[in-house]
Amino acid sequence: MRNLRSLAATALAIICLAASSVASATPPKIPQPVAEPQLAVGPQYDTTHVYVAPEDFDKFTDSLVATFGGHKSQQGVFQVPPTSSKTMSQLVFTPVGTVSVFGFKTPVPYPFGNERTGYLVTDIDTAVKSSRRHHADVTVATFPDPIGRDVIVSWPGGVNMQLYWHNRAPNYDSLQAVPENRVYVSPECANLLIRNFVAFSHGKVVSDDHNAPGVEIGRPGDTYRRVRIESGFGRMTVLVTDGQLPWPFGREMTGYEVTNLSDTLQKAKAAGVTVLVPPFTSDRREAALVQFPGGYIAEIHAVAQ
Repeated sequence: MRNLRSLAATALAIICLAASSVASATPPKIPQPVAEPQLAVGPQYDTTHVYVAPEDFDKFTDSLVATFGGHKSQQGVFQVPPTSSKTMSQLVFTPVGTVSVFGFKTPVPYPFGNERTGYLVTDIDTAVKSSRRHHADVTVATFPDPIGRDVIVSWPGGVNMQLYWHNRAPNYDSLQAVPENRVYVSPECANLLIRNFVAFSHGKVVSDDHNAPGVEIGRPGDTYRRVRIESGFGRMTVLVTDGQLPWPFGREMTGYEVTNLSDTLQKAKAAGVTVLVPPFTSDRREAALVQFPGGYIAEIHAVAQ
C-alpha cells in the first residue's frame, strides 16, 4: 500500500510540475486598458445651447453682445435635429464663451432642448465609443446636420450634452476667459460622473471641496461639495447637492468670467438683463446670477480684488 501511495504521489508531482512548466511557458493573457484618444479641439468651440422663442431671438443675442462684447454669425433657418423641424440658428461669439442660439419655428423634437452644451470633437465615431465606455448613454444616435455630424449623450446624473464634428474644420478666435459648465448632481452620481468625464476628456480635478460655502447655491450657513475640473473642452464645475435649491440656483448652465463684475452688470442692465441674485463673494470670486431676455439664466463672476 505504501508503494502505491508513493507511486501516486510521484505521479501527481510530475503532473503538477508539467502543468507549471506549461503555465510558465504560456502566461495568461491580461486585457490591456484601452488607450483613450484626445478628442477635445478647444474651449472656444464648446458652446452653450440656448433655446428662445423666435420673437425673443434678436433681443437675446443683442443683449449677449452688449453685456460681454463680441459678434454674431450669420443668422439662418435650418433643420438641425434629424427629424422634421425648422429653427432659427445663430452663433454668438463673445470673449468669454460661445453660445449657440435656437429659435424653433416648429415644435421642438424630443429630446432637443435638454442638452446644455455642444462640444466639438476631433472624431465623432471615436467620441461615441469613448463616451459609451465611460457610462454615457447615447440618447440621440449620430446624425448629419447641414455642416457636419452630431450626437446627444447623457452622462451619469443626467448631464446631457451634444458632441459635434464639422465637415470643414472651424477657426474661432481664442477666448479671453474660459467659461465653466455648471453641473448640479446628486451625491449618489457625483463620483461616477467625475471619474468618467475626467477620463473621457483627458481632464483633471483641480479642486474638490467637501465644505464649500452654501451661499454659492443660495443657502448661506450650509456647506456642500464643489468639484472643479479642467480639460481641453474647458472648465466644468460639479455642484453636488441634495437638490433643495432656492430659485434660480440650478437653472444656470454656464458661468462667465469677466474682468470687472460691476461694470459688466451695468452693461447687462442697460441691455434688458435682470439681476436675479445680487453680487456675493466666495472662493476668491465675486459672483451674481442674471436672466437675459428670452429667459436664459447665467452666472457671471470676476476674481475678487
